[in-house]
Amino acid sequence: MFEVIVQSQPADTQSLEILKEAYLKLGREEQVISTSKRIAQGYLQQGQLSSAILEYETVLQRRPDDSDVRNALKEIEQQAGSGAVQPAPDILAMGAPALPSFETSMRTRTSQASAVEEIDDGRKTLYKIYVESKLITAGDFDLCWQTVDLSTPPTDVIDPFIAILDAKGVYAIEKSLRLLSDKARVAYLPLERYELDTEMARGFPAEVCRRWCVLPFDRMSKSVLVATANPFNQQAAKELGAATKNRLLWYVASPNDLTINLRKVFR
Repeated sequence: MFEVIVQSQPADTQSLEILKEAYLKLGREEQVISTSKRIAQGYLQQGQLSSAILEYETVLQRRPDDSDVRNALKEIEQQAGSGAVQPAPDILAMGAPALPSFETSMRTRTSQASAVEEIDDGRKTLYKIYVESKLITAGDFDLCWQTVDLSTPPTDVIDPFIAILDAKGVYAIEKSLRLLSDKARVAYLPLERYELDTEMARGFPAEVCRRWCVLPFDRMSKSVLVATANPFNQQAAKELGAATKNRLLWYVASPNDLTINLRKVFR
Protein backbone atom coordinates (compact mmCIF):
# COMPACT_ATOMS: atom_id res chain seq x y z
CA MET A 1 0.00 0.00 0.00
CA PHE A 2 2.73 2.46 0.86
CA GLU A 3 4.61 1.57 -2.30
CA VAL A 4 1.52 2.70 -4.21
CA ILE A 5 1.31 5.91 -2.16
CA VAL A 6 4.91 6.91 -2.83
CA GLN A 7 4.54 6.14 -6.53
CA SER A 8 1.87 8.82 -6.80
CA GLN A 9 3.55 11.14 -4.25
CA PRO A 10 7.31 10.51 -4.50
CA ALA A 11 8.18 13.38 -2.13
CA ASP A 12 5.95 12.10 0.68
CA THR A 13 8.74 11.58 3.20
CA GLN A 14 6.53 10.29 6.01
CA SER A 15 5.21 7.45 3.83
CA LEU A 16 8.75 6.73 2.67
CA GLU A 17 9.84 6.49 6.32
CA ILE A 18 7.15 3.89 6.99
CA LEU A 19 8.11 2.01 3.84
CA LYS A 20 11.77 1.99 4.88
CA GLU A 21 10.88 0.54 8.27
CA ALA A 22 8.80 -2.19 6.59
CA TYR A 23 11.71 -3.10 4.31
CA LEU A 24 14.03 -3.14 7.33
CA LYS A 25 11.79 -5.60 9.18
CA LEU A 26 11.61 -7.79 6.08
CA GLY A 27 15.40 -7.77 5.72
CA ARG A 28 15.35 -6.12 2.27
CA GLU A 29 18.66 -4.30 2.55
CA GLU A 30 18.80 -2.92 -0.99
CA GLN A 31 15.33 -1.43 -0.69
CA VAL A 32 16.17 0.05 2.71
CA ILE A 33 19.14 1.86 1.18
CA SER A 34 17.29 3.05 -1.92
CA THR A 35 14.35 4.27 0.17
CA SER A 36 16.68 6.16 2.52
CA LYS A 37 18.14 7.93 -0.50
CA ARG A 38 14.62 8.81 -1.70
CA ILE A 39 13.81 10.21 1.73
CA ALA A 40 16.93 12.38 1.67
CA GLN A 41 16.06 13.63 -1.82
CA GLY A 42 12.55 14.42 -0.63
CA TYR A 43 13.93 16.50 2.24
CA LEU A 44 16.19 18.32 -0.21
CA GLN A 45 13.19 19.21 -2.38
CA GLN A 46 11.50 20.64 0.71
CA GLY A 47 14.62 22.63 1.61
CA GLN A 48 15.15 20.66 4.84
CA LEU A 49 18.93 20.35 4.59
CA SER A 50 19.57 19.12 8.14
CA SER A 51 17.07 16.28 7.73
CA ALA A 52 18.55 15.34 4.35
CA ILE A 53 22.08 15.23 5.82
CA LEU A 54 20.95 13.05 8.73
CA GLU A 55 19.25 10.62 6.36
CA TYR A 56 22.30 10.37 4.12
CA GLU A 57 24.46 9.77 7.19
CA THR A 58 22.29 6.81 8.20
CA VAL A 59 23.05 5.31 4.79
CA LEU A 60 26.77 5.80 5.34
CA GLN A 61 26.50 3.94 8.65
CA ARG A 62 25.33 0.91 6.69
CA ARG A 63 27.48 1.53 3.61
CA PRO A 64 30.49 3.74 4.38
CA ASP A 65 31.81 3.57 0.82
CA ASP A 66 28.62 4.66 -0.97
CA SER A 67 30.01 7.18 -3.47
CA ASP A 68 26.58 8.53 -4.44
CA VAL A 69 25.81 9.50 -0.86
CA ARG A 70 29.23 11.06 -0.29
CA ASN A 71 28.88 13.11 -3.46
CA ALA A 72 25.39 14.20 -2.41
CA LEU A 73 26.68 15.35 0.99
CA LYS A 74 29.49 17.31 -0.66
CA GLU A 75 27.00 18.98 -2.97
CA ILE A 76 24.76 19.93 -0.03
CA GLU A 77 27.76 21.39 1.79
CA GLN A 78 28.72 23.44 -1.27
CA GLN A 79 25.17 24.69 -1.80
CA ALA A 80 24.76 25.60 1.85
CA GLY A 81 28.10 27.39 1.88
CA SER A 82 27.25 29.42 -1.20
CA GLY A 83 23.75 30.23 0.06
CA ALA A 84 22.20 28.57 -3.00
CA VAL A 85 19.74 26.68 -0.84
CA GLN A 86 17.83 28.19 2.06
CA PRO A 87 16.89 25.58 4.68
CA ALA A 88 13.22 25.41 5.54
CA PRO A 89 11.95 24.53 9.02
CA ASP A 90 11.43 20.82 9.53
CA ILE A 91 7.77 19.86 9.66
CA LEU A 92 6.97 17.06 12.07
CA ALA A 93 3.34 16.47 11.19
CA MET A 94 1.34 15.76 8.05
CA GLY A 95 4.05 17.09 5.75
CA ALA A 96 1.96 20.23 5.26
CA PRO A 97 2.83 23.85 6.09
CA ALA A 98 -0.77 24.36 7.15
CA LEU A 99 -0.16 22.30 10.30
CA PRO A 100 3.03 23.52 11.97
CA SER A 101 2.00 22.87 15.56
CA PHE A 102 0.62 19.34 15.49
CA GLU A 103 2.74 18.16 18.40
CA THR A 104 2.22 21.11 20.73
CA SER A 105 0.31 20.48 23.94
CA MET A 106 -3.33 21.46 24.08
CA ARG A 107 -3.80 24.71 26.00
CA THR A 108 -6.08 24.61 29.02
CA ARG A 109 -9.49 26.00 28.20
CA THR A 110 -10.52 28.44 30.94
CA SER A 111 -14.02 28.92 29.59
CA GLN A 112 -16.22 27.75 26.77
CA ALA A 113 -16.27 31.22 25.24
CA SER A 114 -12.51 31.55 25.11
CA ALA A 115 -12.21 28.02 23.73
CA VAL A 116 -14.45 28.89 20.81
CA GLU A 117 -12.29 31.91 20.05
CA GLU A 118 -9.01 30.02 20.25
CA ILE A 119 -9.68 26.81 18.37
CA ASP A 120 -8.52 26.40 14.80
CA ASP A 121 -10.62 23.62 13.32
CA GLY A 122 -9.61 24.38 9.73
CA ARG A 123 -12.64 26.49 8.86
CA LYS A 124 -10.70 29.48 7.57
CA THR A 125 -8.43 27.37 5.38
CA LEU A 126 -11.30 25.33 3.96
CA TYR A 127 -13.23 28.53 3.24
CA LYS A 128 -10.31 29.78 1.17
CA ILE A 129 -9.99 26.48 -0.66
CA TYR A 130 -13.66 26.07 -1.51
CA VAL A 131 -15.22 29.55 -1.56
CA GLU A 132 -12.41 31.91 -2.52
CA SER A 133 -11.43 29.48 -5.29
CA LYS A 134 -15.08 29.62 -6.42
CA LEU A 135 -15.66 25.89 -6.14
CA ILE A 136 -18.78 26.47 -4.03
CA THR A 137 -20.72 29.54 -2.85
CA ALA A 138 -20.39 31.14 0.58
CA GLY A 139 -24.02 30.19 1.21
CA ASP A 140 -23.34 26.52 0.51
CA PHE A 141 -20.28 26.63 2.76
CA ASP A 142 -22.29 28.03 5.68
CA LEU A 143 -25.05 25.50 5.01
CA CYS A 144 -22.65 22.56 5.25
CA TRP A 145 -20.28 23.74 7.98
CA GLN A 146 -21.11 22.45 11.46
CA THR A 147 -19.97 24.38 14.53
CA VAL A 148 -18.88 21.74 17.01
CA ASP A 149 -20.14 21.86 20.59
CA LEU A 150 -17.09 21.54 22.84
CA SER A 151 -19.11 21.41 26.05
CA THR A 152 -20.83 18.07 25.37
CA PRO A 153 -19.03 14.79 24.60
CA PRO A 154 -20.48 13.39 21.35
CA THR A 155 -22.16 9.99 21.54
CA ASP A 156 -21.55 9.28 17.86
CA VAL A 157 -19.16 10.36 15.11
CA ILE A 158 -19.80 13.90 13.87
CA ASP A 159 -19.93 14.08 10.09
CA PRO A 160 -16.99 16.05 8.66
CA PHE A 161 -17.50 19.00 6.33
CA ILE A 162 -16.70 17.17 3.10
CA ALA A 163 -19.21 14.42 3.94
CA ILE A 164 -21.98 17.00 4.32
CA LEU A 165 -20.94 18.71 1.08
CA ASP A 166 -21.39 15.39 -0.68
CA ALA A 167 -24.65 14.47 1.08
CA LYS A 168 -26.25 17.77 0.06
CA GLY A 169 -25.04 17.44 -3.52
CA VAL A 170 -22.80 20.50 -3.29
CA TYR A 171 -19.40 18.95 -4.01
CA ALA A 172 -18.58 15.28 -4.66
CA ILE A 173 -16.61 13.43 -1.99
CA GLU A 174 -14.11 12.05 -4.52
CA LYS A 175 -13.26 15.57 -5.67
CA SER A 176 -12.88 16.77 -2.08
CA LEU A 177 -10.52 13.94 -1.17
CA ARG A 178 -8.28 14.69 -4.16
CA LEU A 179 -8.45 18.42 -3.47
CA LEU A 180 -7.54 18.20 0.22
CA SER A 181 -4.80 15.66 -0.36
CA ASP A 182 -3.26 17.99 -2.92
CA LYS A 183 -3.67 21.23 -0.96
CA ALA A 184 -2.40 19.80 2.33
CA ARG A 185 0.28 17.66 0.68
CA VAL A 186 -1.02 14.69 2.64
CA ALA A 187 -1.34 11.26 1.06
CA TYR A 188 -4.73 9.58 0.65
CA LEU A 189 -4.97 6.19 2.31
CA PRO A 190 -7.70 3.63 1.52
CA LEU A 191 -8.58 2.80 5.11
CA GLU A 192 -10.89 -0.07 4.16
CA ARG A 193 -7.84 -2.02 2.96
CA TYR A 194 -5.79 -1.42 6.11
CA GLU A 195 -5.67 -3.71 9.14
CA LEU A 196 -6.26 -1.34 12.03
CA ASP A 197 -4.60 -1.57 15.43
CA THR A 198 -7.84 -1.41 17.41
CA GLU A 199 -6.28 -1.63 20.87
CA MET A 200 -3.86 1.18 20.09
CA ALA A 201 -6.73 3.34 18.79
CA ARG A 202 -8.68 2.81 22.02
CA GLY A 203 -5.80 4.38 23.90
CA PHE A 204 -6.92 7.75 22.52
CA PRO A 205 -9.93 9.70 23.83
CA ALA A 206 -13.18 8.58 22.17
CA GLU A 207 -14.57 12.09 22.62
CA VAL A 208 -11.77 13.64 20.55
CA CYS A 209 -11.93 11.01 17.81
CA ARG A 210 -15.71 11.22 17.46
CA ARG A 211 -15.89 15.00 17.60
CA TRP A 212 -13.29 15.59 14.90
CA CYS A 213 -13.76 12.34 12.95
CA VAL A 214 -10.11 11.33 13.30
CA LEU A 215 -8.76 7.82 13.79
CA PRO A 216 -5.32 6.73 15.04
CA PHE A 217 -5.04 3.46 13.13
CA ASP A 218 -1.50 2.13 13.53
CA ARG A 219 1.86 2.66 15.20
CA MET A 220 5.20 2.62 13.40
CA SER A 221 8.20 2.84 15.69
CA LYS A 222 7.77 6.15 17.55
CA SER A 223 5.04 7.43 15.24
CA VAL A 224 1.27 7.05 15.31
CA LEU A 225 -0.57 7.05 11.98
CA VAL A 226 -3.82 9.04 12.00
CA ALA A 227 -6.58 9.25 9.39
CA THR A 228 -8.67 12.39 8.94
CA ALA A 229 -11.14 14.00 6.56
CA ASN A 230 -9.94 17.51 7.48
CA PRO A 231 -6.13 17.77 7.31
CA PHE A 232 -6.26 21.45 8.34
CA ASN A 233 -7.83 20.86 11.76
CA GLN A 234 -5.13 21.97 14.16
CA GLN A 235 -7.41 21.60 17.17
CA ALA A 236 -7.85 17.89 16.51
CA ALA A 237 -4.08 17.59 16.19
CA LYS A 238 -3.50 19.38 19.49
CA GLU A 239 -6.02 17.26 21.36
CA LEU A 240 -4.65 13.98 19.98
CA GLY A 241 -1.09 15.19 20.54
CA ALA A 242 -1.90 15.77 24.19
CA ALA A 243 -2.81 12.07 24.52
CA THR A 244 0.51 10.66 23.28
CA LYS A 245 4.23 11.32 23.34
CA ASN A 246 4.58 9.86 19.86
CA ARG A 247 4.86 11.81 16.65
CA LEU A 248 1.61 11.99 14.67
CA LEU A 249 1.66 11.18 10.95
CA TRP A 250 -1.51 12.15 9.09
CA TYR A 251 -3.35 10.71 6.10
CA VAL A 252 -6.53 11.73 4.32
CA ALA A 253 -9.23 9.07 4.34
CA SER A 254 -12.84 8.69 3.23
CA PRO A 255 -15.37 9.99 5.80
CA ASN A 256 -17.43 6.84 5.33
CA ASP A 257 -14.46 4.60 6.14
CA LEU A 258 -13.60 6.78 9.12
CA THR A 259 -17.13 6.63 10.51
CA ILE A 260 -17.46 2.86 10.09
CA ASN A 261 -14.14 2.18 11.82
CA LEU A 262 -14.65 4.74 14.59
CA ARG A 263 -17.95 3.07 15.48
CA LYS A 264 -16.20 -0.31 15.61
CA VAL A 265 -13.38 0.98 17.79
CA PHE A 266 -15.51 3.04 20.17
CA ARG A 267 -18.68 1.02 20.67
